[in-house]
Amino acid sequence: MASEAPPFWWEKPDWRALALSPLAAAYSFVAGRRLRNARREKMPAPVLCIGNFTVGGTGKTPVAIAFAEQARALGFAPGILSRGHGGGFSTPHVVDPHHDAAKHVGDEPLLLAAHAPVAVTANRAAGARLLLEQEGCNFLIMDDGFQSARIHIDYALLVVDSRHGLGNGRVIPAGPLRAKVVDQLVYTDALLRMGDGSAADGVVRQAARAGKPIFDAGLQPLDGERFAGRRFFAFAGIGHPEKFFDTVTRAGATVVQARPFPDHHFYDADELAGLLSSAKAEGLELITTAKDAVRLRHGAAEPEFLDKLNVLEIATVFDQPHTPVRIINETVEAWKLRRLAE
Repeated sequence: MASEAPPFWWEKPDWRALALSPLAAAYSFVAGRRLRNARREKMPAPVLCIGNFTVGGTGKTPVAIAFAEQARALGFAPGILSRGHGGGFSTPHVVDPHHDAAKHVGDEPLLLAAHAPVAVTANRAAGARLLLEQEGCNFLIMDDGFQSARIHIDYALLVVDSRHGLGNGRVIPAGPLRAKVVDQLVYTDALLRMGDGSAADGVVRQAARAGKPIFDAGLQPLDGERFAGRRFFAFAGIGHPEKFFDTVTRAGATVVQARPFPDHHFYDADELAGLLSSAKAEGLELITTAKDAVRLRHGAAEPEFLDKLNVLEIATVFDQPHTPVRIINETVEAWKLRRLAE
C-alpha cells in the first residue's frame, strides 16, 4: 500500500535502493514469472483492468468510476472487482454501501459501490463469477489486480501519474514497481497518463516504442466553484496528499494549513479533535477527500465534526472525451475475438 511506501521510493535511487537490490531482484523474478506463466480463468463477459505499474497513488479509482458510468451509458450492466481493505476476503463479498464499514471492506470499494456493484475478494475469479451470476453484470472492471494474473484480461489500461511517474524506477522493496516495466508492458494494452508533469515521460516513451496507445486525463473538482475564495485547513490520507491540496487550490480556495496522513488512514478521536481545534483557532474551514470522508463516516468522527467538514469530490476528465467509449468498445471486441477462438 502507498501508506506503507517509504519516501525514498519516490526519490532518486540512493544507498537504500542499492542495499535492497538483491531482494528486489528476487521479487522481480517471481513477479515476472507469475505474469508469464499464469493460468488465467476466462470469463463469459468482457474484462477491463484499470491497473498501474507501481504501488498506489495514481488515481485508479476515479478512472474506474468514469468507465463504470460510461459502460452503463452504453447499455452495459457493469460490475467492479476490488481486492478490498487488506485483501481479507477469501470468499467474495458484494459491498453494501448502506451497511458495510470502511474498516470492513475498504474506502475505495465503498466509493465504487455508488456507481456499480462491487465484489471484494483476493480471489478475483470468484468475485467475477459472483458479479456475473448474482448481480447480473455483463461488463467487468478490475480496479487494480493487473499483476494478480487470476483472470483473463481483455483490455489492460495502466494508469501512470505524471507528477510521480515510476518513482525511483526500482522493484519492490527497493522501489514502488510491482515488476519490471518490460515484463508488465507485454500484457499492457494502453497507458493513461494522469495530470501534468514530466515524471512519466520515460515510461510513456517506452510504451510508445512498444506500440501501445497513450491517452491523457486529469482530475477535476466537482462543484469546485463553491470553494472559491474560502480559507481551509486541508487534510488527506491518500497515496499522495499533496495532489489533493493542489486540487483545492485549483478550485480557487486558499489552503492555509495542510496535514498529510498515511494512505487509507483511520482517524482516532484525538486526531479529529486536534484538526477541529487547529482549524477553529485560525478561523479556517476543514476540507478533505471523498475517500477520507468515507472512512470518517464509518469511524470515530462525531456529528459535530462531520457537520463542519467540507468534502471535495473529483472526477476524471479525459483530454479526448471519446476515450472511454473507444476503450470499452475495444474491450468488447477483444472479448468477442477471444470467444470465437475458444
